[in-house]
Amino acid sequence: MPKINRNDSFNFLSKLTPRRIWNAGKVMGSYYLSRLINKPVQWGYPISVSFEPTTSCNLRCPECPSGLRSFTRPTGMLEKSFFEKTIDDIYKELLYLIFYFQGEPYLNPNFLDMVKYASQKKIYTATSTNAHYLTEEAARKTVESGLDRLIISIDGTTQEVYEQYRVGGKLDKVIAGAKNIVKWKAALKSKTPFIVFQFLVVKPNEHQLNDVKTLAKEIGVDDVWFKTAQVYDYENDPNQLIPSLSKYSRYKKDDAGKTVSKNKLQNHCWKLWHANVITWDGIVVPCCFDKDAMHHLGNLQTQSFKEVWNNNKYKQFRKELMSSRKNIDICANCSEGLKVWED
Repeated sequence: MPKINRNDSFNFLSKLTPRRIWNAGKVMGSYYLSRLINKPVQWGYPISVSFEPTTSCNLRCPECPSGLRSFTRPTGMLEKSFFEKTIDDIYKELLYLIFYFQGEPYLNPNFLDMVKYASQKKIYTATSTNAHYLTEEAARKTVESGLDRLIISIDGTTQEVYEQYRVGGKLDKVIAGAKNIVKWKAALKSKTPFIVFQFLVVKPNEHQLNDVKTLAKEIGVDDVWFKTAQVYDYENDPNQLIPSLSKYSRYKKDDAGKTVSKNKLQNHCWKLWHANVITWDGIVVPCCFDKDAMHHLGNLQTQSFKEVWNNNKYKQFRKELMSSRKNIDICANCSEGLKVWED
């Protein structure tokens, strides 16, 4: 579920319907019952779904399979017709739709048309972008699409710092894109999208936390979020990304001086009950940490969403998670409960 700021809470709450409230109650009830009896019980359908517009990206970020061009799964673009068919199947229960998994969403030429389609179904919509494609025209269409939340990744306030993680990126384009969105929101007298600067805290940029707040205020961005960084080989940290500020790190040193994850990986996970991820080609995976889609729970090209949600693969995955989560590879870097949000 998204963090809801007081300035966009009304917009989020306006998406609630009796059916969605009832579904959310069933999902939450089944999750806590599962924890109580230590056995997976699943009622209702997802409250939140992430759709992958594309696996393509213009940048080369060092901890991202899109940036590294290191996918072992097929790559491509989400087709509008497939997206609409899936949304038609689930929108009555669905409250929150994230247009992001891997890749840069604005590289899909039909991206904003899909946002508009979901918005017309009264679903709260959000996306995350590196903001290199927020031209005047794209900014206007973004506002007109009805997108509720626009998360702009800005991991530095100077080009020298920014490019250390956003390899190949241009900070001036990010700032220009953010200004375009602010401009068109005002011109069209729109309350949306709610604009967020998301700052991935890594060692090269941790000294700019206050600077990004100042920059956001100058531009007219609505909020700033600080996010902890995932480091695949965190025991060695080959790219030297783990920040020295413990508050903003997913990792810590144990008594022996070894780098370990702060997450204790208890045998439960809210995400497996209320959300999931759909790749551009229709593969359903448990969550956003399965970046290479290794855990296929279903295929929406051949099955309906609701068939997949309650199939034997899903039931078995939830069962394994509740018995021995530490043995599930994608959980090793999980940040659930470790996110850092600041206004």
